[in-house]
Amino acid sequence: MRYALETMLRQRVYGIALGYEDCIDFDDLRFDEAFKLTVGAVPAPQPTLSRFENVRSRRELWAMSETFVELFVRRHRGKAPKTIVIDFDATDDPAHGQQEFEFFHGYYGLHCFLPLLAFVSADDGPAELVAAILRPGNIHAGRGAAALLKRLARRLRKEFPHSEIVFRADAGFALPEVYEVCESEDLRYLISLARNSRLEAMAEPFLEEVRRKAESAGFAKSFHDLSYAAKTWSCERRVVLKAERLVDKDNPRFVLTDLPGEPEELYRRYCLRGDIENRIKELKLDCFSGRTSCHSFRANCFRLLLHAAAYVLLSLLKEGLEGTELARASVGTIRLKLLKVAARIVRTTRRIWVHLPRSCPAQRLWRILLPAAAFG
Repeated sequence: MRYALETMLRQRVYGIALGYEDCIDFDDLRFDEAFKLTVGAVPAPQPTLSRFENVRSRRELWAMSETFVELFVRRHRGKAPKTIVIDFDATDDPAHGQQEFEFFHGYYGLHCFLPLLAFVSADDGPAELVAAILRPGNIHAGRGAAALLKRLARRLRKEFPHSEIVFRADAGFALPEVYEVCESEDLRYLISLARNSRLEAMAEPFLEEVRRKAESAGFAKSFHDLSYAAKTWSCERRVVLKAERLVDKDNPRFVLTDLPGEPEELYRRYCLRGDIENRIKELKLDCFSGRTSCHSFRANCFRLLLHAAAYVLLSLLKEGLEGTELARASVGTIRLKLLKVAARIVRTTRRIWVHLPRSCPAQRLWRILLPAAAFG
């Protein structure tokens, strides 16, 4: 039997969104009438899906990656955002077999891949996943970041020429090539810097001040501007310092930026990137992005994109719940409360009927998401 590529793609993405992360799950799920209705065709069996995953080309992976960016552009094209924030982060993806390019990573202390994830938010809106790139497990966190940032910046600048675009990242992306891309592509930036002896020496007078204040209060902090240039930099740049004393130890923090404003305001703006950690947790725990268990590296790249697509799908569903009790819920909670519900399936010659119980707790939410006509 032949299966369309579109059918198999839908099958895998919808399956992951519903909590079925493995191809073998479809040995049983392919006979489920509700899932057939969802996919719009007879689902493929596990062996066919495995072959489907293992024959994807570089061109197809690139095209699928571009789709995430285009989805963001299409959703915001009608009303150009005043400010666009690009957040990058790397995360560990543990490997448990002999997959291609899985290596031991000293920081995480395990054999893994090291995906690069990019999120974009418009005018303080929700962070939207626009890139998920699988990388070997033995590379620096910032490897390839400059190239991806340039590609994203040019696409966003082309569509939103008057928007302020800000790049935000932790110290893993504090690389000269990243700064140069920001400056050449007219991006503002907020990038954490790792401590070094020179920065600590520059911060010492301010740390001495907060130590004195902390003697009575037990805690003190202040914010200041520094001008700093590492040997590998082409020029001096502005660094925001948070000088902090926590009980019995210093806790200085450094953020490189070219944004105008008071140091404290800019530091707090940088700290908002902490929410990206929650989005990554959703991708890994609720959408099972760690299921990169194929031998082929290219197949695992495709798998990561499938899980990213499922995350985007659930995120779009979440946006439709604005103003409800699930507006701030995780995508896993939304799946549990909206999609994992009991129903009676009746198949006739021409139709498949899905009968939800009258006492279904999610009934009101489905009335918001679907046209009233669907409920009769």
